Amino acid sequence: MKFPVKDSLTEEELKSGLDNVVMDGLTTQAIATLTGGIFLVAFALKLGASNLIIGILAAIPPLGQLIQIPAIYIVEKYRVRRIICIVSTAVGRSFWLLIALIPFLVFMKNPLTLLIIALIINAAFSAIGGCSWNSWMRDLVPVDRMGSFFGKRMTYASIVGIFFSLAAGIFIDYWKQLYPDNELYAYSYIFFAGFLAGIFGLYFLSKIPEPRIVILQEKFNFPRLLMQPFKDANFKNLIIFLGSWNFAVNLAAPFFTVYMLMRLKLDMSTIIILMLLNQVISIAFLHLWGKYSDRFSNKSILSINGPLFIICIFAWTFTARPDKYILTMPLLVVIHILMGISTAGITLSSGNIGLKLAPKGQATTYLAASSFVNSLAAGIAPILGGLFADFFAYRKLWMSIGWESPVRIFDIQPLYFQSWDFFFLFAFLIGFYSIHRLALVKEVGEVEEKIVIHELISEVRRDMRSFSTASGLRNTIQFPFSVLRSTIENVNVLNNFKSSLRNFNRRRVIRGTMFRSAFKKRIRRISRREISEEINKTL
Repeated sequence: MKFPVKDSLTEEELKSGLDNVVMDGLTTQAIATLTGGIFLVAFALKLGASNLIIGILAAIPPLGQLIQIPAIYIVEKYRVRRIICIVSTAVGRSFWLLIALIPFLVFMKNPLTLLIIALIINAAFSAIGGCSWNSWMRDLVPVDRMGSFFGKRMTYASIVGIFFSLAAGIFIDYWKQLYPDNELYAYSYIFFAGFLAGIFGLYFLSKIPEPRIVILQEKFNFPRLLMQPFKDANFKNLIIFLGSWNFAVNLAAPFFTVYMLMRLKLDMSTIIILMLLNQVISIAFLHLWGKYSDRFSNKSILSINGPLFIICIFAWTFTARPDKYILTMPLLVVIHILMGISTAGITLSSGNIGLKLAPKGQATTYLAASSFVNSLAAGIAPILGGLFADFFAYRKLWMSIGWESPVRIFDIQPLYFQSWDFFFLFAFLIGFYSIHRLALVKEVGEVEEKIVIHELISEVRRDMRSFSTASGLRNTIQFPFSVLRSTIENVNVLNNFKSSLRNFNRRRVIRGTMFRSAFKKRIRRISRREISEEINKTL
């Protein structure tokens, strides 16, 4: 066998494998950046896509993940995840070459049909590769390092995404200036570059070692295997949370680009700059969220970032009243900053919590079941959005607050919903329901959100101090008076402790463990003479 599985990995093999996982992440991000998101939507709009077509294009990748059900059978039957992943990924990525050739196929009467078919086949084979890859990574990456490792991988991948986004945006603007009537060809070259990056990434996949799948004692029973994750109460709660969350996000997110292009009339350069701002902020917080997910829990990170993200979705409704106004751009900047912060934590933790809660040796089934529900929800949502987009385009809902005086009449509309605004509102409401479902999920090491927030604020404060000399200057000016004051305050505190001990009640516990005898023993260690000597030294 060309790619054999191994019963155990040496430390050197593990390190080399993890390095190649990171490199695979860079090439995967490159092809995802160049062939998806804003560039795919703009390409489809240039081909004449309607709202329904945009919704279908957004639904194809998640609905393609439904192929993971038969993929489970393939992985569990043959247990060679590396070969399955490489072959299926290669076939899926090859269809981006066909998509890149669409503008050159002048005989095509309906190029959107070819685009949809190619994307469906690409999504199907990518799902098979993703199923085997998830199980593969679950057994390869150590659980105690999962958060920090994938945080680092996502950080590097995001940097690559920023570079390719900026380069592609500049190329499109330059191409439009040279050939304004042939803009479609610019997207062809971008898709072809993404195809090359994806094929190059197969090399790194081939260099990652594969641990042997744990063989269960039970006889292989495919139907029972499929139902096992839904019988696990805790994992079922996770599936419900992720399903409702993906439905909420994909009801709104696929239309962000369309909203900025069609409703706000922003040019491509402005949209790319906002996207880059989002990615830069996401990179800045990825390492932090990865560290805290290992230190606390993935659920704690989701509990903080989930509400923040859905509030950002609702904030989109304030960017047009009903068209662009003076606060549109400031709001878009704030929204993209906050979405960058929350997206980093959500993307990292939502993937890791599934990997962590899936039992070792059964990761393929558990993760595929989760992916099945997530994909179904994420695929239905944009299709519904596309179907009802034209319906809501002619509906409006607003609330006005007015003031009339002898000199003027003042009227404002704090809420104004039209067209895509309704989807943002619905996504906001469904998102809050999903946060409620998250509370039912149990994860080892989870802590209250306020503890994580306190630690996050402390971390940011420490980082800010390292960039400022104000504290050092202040201490220099105040010395030695600040030290003297603190020493005298310590003396007063000790005296207060001594006086309070006389009336101390033995039955009362301070902080759950300290009693009167403990306080007395602590006080005896410090004498008044030592305190006086300390003051003299300070003076």
